[in-house]
Amino acid sequence: MTLQDLGFTPHLETYQKENGLDSFEVARVIAEHKERYVVKTATSEYEAEIMGNLRFTAQSRADFPAVGDWVAISEYEEDKALIHAILPRTTIIERQAVGKHGEKQIIATNIDYAFIVQAVDRDFNINRIERYLTICHTSRVEPIIVLTKIDLISEQEVQQLTQAVRQREKDTPIVTISNETQEGINNLNKLIKTGNTYCLLGSSGVGKSTLTNNLLGKQQMKTAAIGEGTNRGRHVTSHRELLVLNNGGILIDNPGMREVGIADSGSGMASTFEAIFELAQNCRFKDCTHTTETGCAVLEALENDELEEASYENFLKMEKEKEHFESTVAEKRKKDKAFGKMFKNYKKGGYKDRYK
Repeated sequence: MTLQDLGFTPHLETYQKENGLDSFEVARVIAEHKERYVVKTATSEYEAEIMGNLRFTAQSRADFPAVGDWVAISEYEEDKALIHAILPRTTIIERQAVGKHGEKQIIATNIDYAFIVQAVDRDFNINRIERYLTICHTSRVEPIIVLTKIDLISEQEVQQLTQAVRQREKDTPIVTISNETQEGINNLNKLIKTGNTYCLLGSSGVGKSTLTNNLLGKQQMKTAAIGEGTNRGRHVTSHRELLVLNNGGILIDNPGMREVGIADSGSGMASTFEAIFELAQNCRFKDCTHTTETGCAVLEALENDELEEASYENFLKMEKEKEHFESTVAEKRKKDKAFGKMFKNYKKGGYKDRYK
């Protein structure tokens, strides 16, 4: 295996040389376990931890390695290594951190395509698909919608659900598959390109781990049945992991996500709700909220059945969520700036010397 098989590019090689990292070996982060990592080079795998200077200069969780990252490492034991630097990321898929206001959580980095996996039975929810599409568009990652478990419903129902998704997401590829019968797996495999990195996004129980096994052609990821009492998916994948497929594609399997919080996704929202943003150009007021204003082109389209109400309501909900996140971030920066100013004045005033 070569670094190119893992997705290494000439741009990254140039960066390594121009930034004095030639003396280090380059590796890709293929798994993360609470700030301990598994990294893979062209010839070996290592358990790795970050150097102290990388830890102490980090200003947020985003400054730590994530699955998909390229890192500069040095070996200190046969199977152990130290991470000295993170090479530039081409893309970052992230969401609002669960339970942490104004913070983001990185899902994966250096991704080319994202498979948005949704089951056609209990999990089917176009509003949730739009959330995943938004974080993909924000990250400049190409989304592909994968509808699973089509063996559980009739062919006519599959067509109806596919059409319902296509009506709202006209430009996004849609693939329908069954992990049980293998129907559609070949169609999905044809979309996977050598050297490109893909990740799986979706809730627990939609069949991501089984799909990973089918794409690998072997049982590598643990799988579990849906809970009979709750009809909910069980968390089988507990951490993110990067795998190389037989056809040369690179796949990152992610744990199921129950919450897909929207962060500062202005560009992502514009791509997901393109029809609404185009209509908004014709609103009477530039700061139109598309809720009560006279002369609102969006409301007019809604009244004339030219815009789907469910998509409009989801847009308003996500827009409100985005604005709340942005205001929280702004308030947090304001407090951090005030604290920094206070600390600077403290040092300048020589208060420490008074109590010696």
